[in-house]
Amino acid sequence: MTNIHPDQFEVTRYTLVDHVATITLDRPHRRNALNPRAYAELEAAFLHVQSDPEVRCVIVTGAEASFCSGEDVVEMLTGKGPTKSATLPRVRMPATPAAMAALNCDRPVIAAVNGPAVGWGMELSLFADIRIAADTAKFAELFIKRGLIADIGGMWRLPAIVGPSKAAELLFTGDVIDAAEALRIGLVTKVVPFADLMAEANAMAARIAANPPLALRYMKEGLRRTSYGDPHDIGGWAIETIFKLMGTADHREGVASFIEKRPAVFTGN
Repeated sequence: MTNIHPDQFEVTRYTLVDHVATITLDRPHRRNALNPRAYAELEAAFLHVQSDPEVRCVIVTGAEASFCSGEDVVEMLTGKGPTKSATLPRVRMPATPAAMAALNCDRPVIAAVNGPAVGWGMELSLFADIRIAADTAKFAELFIKRGLIADIGGMWRLPAIVGPSKAAELLFTGDVIDAAEALRIGLVTKVVPFADLMAEANAMAARIAANPPLALRYMKEGLRRTSYGDPHDIGGWAIETIFKLMGTADHREGVASFIEKRPAVFTGN
């Protein structure tokens, strides 16, 4: 499904204007939660960016008042999610394809976080090089609340961005933080009113896109090498562990309690 052309997207919008590609998750009725089609289109969008020499900068955002509320837990609960599995495969698994497509993108990426970025939505924001938040934005690594661990964003990039101790706090508690706290800890570089967010993101993207494209790519590669290192080992380990945890009673309880809007009762099983 990763060969989908942007013209065929159903739950994502892709535009290219003045060398700036904008990828917009477009499932506002589900707060832009990711289902299998959305994961596939997100991966395809970043692969398309990588193949298009006209693109010099990328903005990723969400439709209406949400950035991305993570994986669609209703589909997860019914076994339709893209990572649903009852058993741990015996072979070494790759990192999440959409994550790797975003991380392998050699153009600068700006996340314009217009609302809640939680669960895998938080991961998606972490794959960006720069995060600008609306004053309505919220951030949370909610995986622990579902009996899971974070994907490669939380396990690999978050500690480098906010420091290991603050990353541990966010990952272990699953606490939700607002835009002001995200700015204070360095998770985002700027907070602006909701109405000004896309103008601010586009203005920054235009300044970036005005620079020499080849030098920009090497600049990004240098930052990746010095700040983050190689994602493949941690990405594969994270997905293997997520599959393993999806077979636990605590994961089923975490998802069920969310759907039923009640406190979870975890047993360690």
